[in-house]
Amino acid sequence: MADEASTFKVEDAQIIFRNFEGKETQYNRKGDRNFSVVLPPDVAIQMLEDGWNVKFSEPREDGDEGTYHIQVAVSYKNRPPRVVLITSGGRTQLNEDAIEVLDFADIQTADLIARGYNWVVGDKSGTKAYLQTLFVTIREDDLERKYKIHEDPPS
Repeated sequence: MADEASTFKVEDAQIIFRNFEGKETQYNRKGDRNFSVVLPPDVAIQMLEDGWNVKFSEPREDGDEGTYHIQVAVSYKNRPPRVVLITSGGRTQLNEDAIEVLDFADIQTADLIARGYNWVVGDKSGTKAYLQTLFVTIREDDLERKYKIHEDPPS
């Protein structure tokens, strides 16, 4: 029977294949919000052994190493995630309507915690990752810093 599994944390995460909007694509059903996070090989192998749905991407060029990653679902149905955008103007909690800004944000750093959900369908089973908490610091350009919202506006 399906039940709650453990969590994992990735600090200074490399986020790839972003689809926070839930846009329909060749590889994604409309409304399915998700992204993938790159995992170190030793962590990825242990997670594979524990039943997580870790994927491996072959190297794109000779001499490159392949990449282990896991897709993380972003769902607001049962337990909405806490997603915080950090800028020079402060912190902003992103809700379901605003989270899509992360699809094109220039991410400087990202720290996240994902929780697992153990599933069983017929004779297949595994652990799917769901976003629990995400703190994202974006890289701002000169104009974004110039026009940030000041707590105490200049006189």
